[in-house]
Amino acid sequence: MPPKFSTTWDYSTQLVHAGERLSHPPGRPTTTPLYSSSTYYHDTLDSFNDALGGHGYAYGRNGNPTNVAYEQACATAEGGTAAMSTASGMAAIYSALLAAGRTLGRPLHTIIAPRDVYGATTVMLRDFFAPYGVTILTCDMTDLHALDALLAAHKVDVIYIEQLSNPLFRVVDMAAICARAQAHGARTVVDNTIATPLVQKPLLLGADFVCHSATKYFAGHGDVSGGVVVVREHSSYAALAHNNATVGMVLGPYEAQQILRGIKTMPLRVERQNASAIVVAEWLEAHKNVARVYYPGLPSHPDYATAKRTLGARMGAMFAFELAESVSLERFIDRLQMILMVSTLGDIYTMISIPALASHRGLTPQERAVRGISDQLIRVSIGIEAADDIIADFDHALA
Repeated sequence: MPPKFSTTWDYSTQLVHAGERLSHPPGRPTTTPLYSSSTYYHDTLDSFNDALGGHGYAYGRNGNPTNVAYEQACATAEGGTAAMSTASGMAAIYSALLAAGRTLGRPLHTIIAPRDVYGATTVMLRDFFAPYGVTILTCDMTDLHALDALLAAHKVDVIYIEQLSNPLFRVVDMAAICARAQAHGARTVVDNTIATPLVQKPLLLGADFVCHSATKYFAGHGDVSGGVVVVREHSSYAALAHNNATVGMVLGPYEAQQILRGIKTMPLRVERQNASAIVVAEWLEAHKNVARVYYPGLPSHPDYATAKRTLGARMGAMFAFELAESVSLERFIDRLQMILMVSTLGDIYTMISIPALASHRGLTPQERAVRGISDQLIRVSIGIEAADDIIADFDHALA
């Protein structure tokens, strides 16, 4: 039983317990409150035992009401059955890969990943999976024949996918890859951060796990970090919960509340950002000082036909472009006035990043060259500013 407050206690004892464990007010809050408690008391031993068994709250590492609200919103956004919050997007990917192996009932042996995967994911696979006996195979995921050849030659446990890859924004046939994974008894783990569920919902196409760096479009305002994994089948959730509770990849309740707030406006933000992206990309493609633009909404993109067939009207709010060799990268960046140079994406601000210096700096120059990442490549994340103002800033910098 909780202690009953008593004025007979010592003054210092009264201050310890004053104002705590009050009855719930008769009204209900409109938005989810911030539950910052790390522990939860129970009136009976049976209730406490049930909570420790997963039917309630006992310790913050095992669950928090604010986080649960955020996780339910993420599951709704992706069309999944359940979700698990994590401390970051990279933690989400790591947890999903481990959980995929647990759902197979065997240690991970072989993972197929895209050749042009995000730089930090490459480092994770190289440094945290390969040294422990996991074979990492890579291929061009847009080439289904190449994928078929790997599946025929190896017993594959997981196919890892990026929809709208970073930084060249390649588009894969999600349904076709998920069908191949199921036919070979493999799990599919998808990083859907850049595409967002407004562009595509991989779980509805057969994916098993969808990961997000919720720092990006879910939160959307550049003021919080976090991640999430959403599952197609609820039976996969237990593996994620085991990972978080054991390894401690948990998200704080403050961050969960902030991201939950951001999710509510995500459709409005992403719709505007997508609409501006194609306008700005078309303008840049026509500029004499731009060598090439990588945006799946442009006919010049190698996956334009796949994008039109599988993604529909929205093609994402990000793209990349290469400056002409005659243009100084440093001078271009110095002349930007509104657009921010950062190492993230998905905010309300229009931002650029240099993959060779930021997202893919962990790769050697040779590895970047194989992936088509030149030193003149610039990644653009369109914000919610007016498209004309974004263009004007690029125009000034490219002059």
